[in-house]
Amino acid sequence: MSKLFPIILIAIIAEIAVWIGVAQFISGWYVFFWFIIAFFIGLNMLRSSLATIMPQMQQMQMGGQMGAMGSPKIALAMSGFLLMLPGLISDVFALLILIPPIQKICRTFAMGILAKRQQAMMEKMMGGMMGGAGGMGGNDAFADLMRQMQQMQNQTGQQDSSIIDGEAHEVAPERKQIGMKDVTPKK
Repeated sequence: MSKLFPIILIAIIAEIAVWIGVAQFISGWYVFFWFIIAFFIGLNMLRSSLATIMPQMQQMQMGGQMGAMGSPKIALAMSGFLLMLPGLISDVFALLILIPPIQKICRTFAMGILAKRQQAMMEKMMGGMMGGAGGMGGNDAFADLMRQMQQMQNQTGQQDSSIIDGEAHEVAPERKQIGMKDVTPKK
């Protein structure tokens, strides 16, 4: 995080300098209104692309594989996010991302980041399950565990033991009824 702070600071200063420079040639109000319009365009792009990306991400997280997703919606989401940021430099980068060859580069970059995060999460999870034992080979420990479970399942020929098969029957409860006393007067 400490390496990222100077880059963010320089980017903010550059955005402000470009805004002031462009406002010298055209009205600053035009630039301001462009920021508002670009924000809503970016928000719309981000929402539409995330509606497609999120189910795919959840499916991949459950399956444990990241290579299947090569959707162009990732680049669209990145472009929408950059449009939402107030600044002309970020808007130029957002428009560049919409060019198809650059979209492929952005998808590759985003998938690399997601794969690293998933790998770190898996290593952290396996470290917690193994009690911090690092002698199992690190990266392949989870794959070995899954292979062993698959082999055991194939050898026994059974399905997953957590699935319970059964039938449901409706049971009518016994109803207590209040009996009527004979209240006719005796003669």
